Amino acid sequence: MSRIDPTARIADGAVIGEGTSIGPYCIIGPHVVIGANCKLIAHVHIAARTTIGDDCTIYPFVSLGTPPQSLAWRGELTRLEIGAGCTIREQSTMNAGTVAGGGITRVGARGYFMNCSHVGHDCVVGNDVIFATSATLGGHCEIGDFVFIGGLSAVHQLGRVGSQAMVGASTIVRSDVIPFALANGQNARLAGLNLVGMKRRKFSRERLARIRSFYMKLFHGPGLFAERLEQLRPQATTDAAIAEILDFIDAGKHRELCQPAKHGK
Repeated sequence: MSRIDPTARIADGAVIGEGTSIGPYCIIGPHVVIGANCKLIAHVHIAARTTIGDDCTIYPFVSLGTPPQSLAWRGELTRLEIGAGCTIREQSTMNAGTVAGGGITRVGARGYFMNCSHVGHDCVVGNDVIFATSATLGGHCEIGDFVFIGGLSAVHQLGRVGSQAMVGASTIVRSDVIPFALANGQNARLAGLNLVGMKRRKFSRERLARIRSFYMKLFHGPGLFAERLEQLRPQATTDAAIAEILDFIDAGKHRELCQPAKHGK
């Protein structure tokens, strides 16, 4: 059976999964669905059409499914979806979507969101991400699987960060970060590949060398970037990670890519 503290307020229509505990002073809206074996410790507020997967732990003063911080919002009842196995620490916020953005904000499974992190309206966040303290997404961002976003960092609205990339602390991301990259600096610049993360996911030395060679040719080779990109396209067949990087660039069409710092800057 679910365990609900007598001080909690659960609106009629809300669905609480088996084995889930709702701690003191939590407020759950009428359109909320919470999966099995979740733990809402205390003072958690969940609104809108929010769906939370099984086995999530949500800490005090978290606010989920609150209205999008968009001047276009006119009171529509929109959605937030959170996958299974997430940990959401104190004072984190995730907004519901906007009608213009498709009406839904999506957060994948097994994410770890440290205190004061924020997911803006209409974002799509992958699985197994880590957001450090006060990591922030503007609206409509796309964040891939296994991404790490450092403390006090922010991704500008509409920004994309590819899978297995790492954004360093106190970094402002204004342009798209390719998969497997390491980006840092006050205004994000590429600083190479996220080798630590790739090694943790069992990339062999040979594979790391192959991907690094591609990266160096793409971002540090002679000639124009567009020319280098076309010359390197055949390498998509040599490694799935290289293919993923090329697909990410193509999907962005004319969006600006995060680049390495120029020499002397």
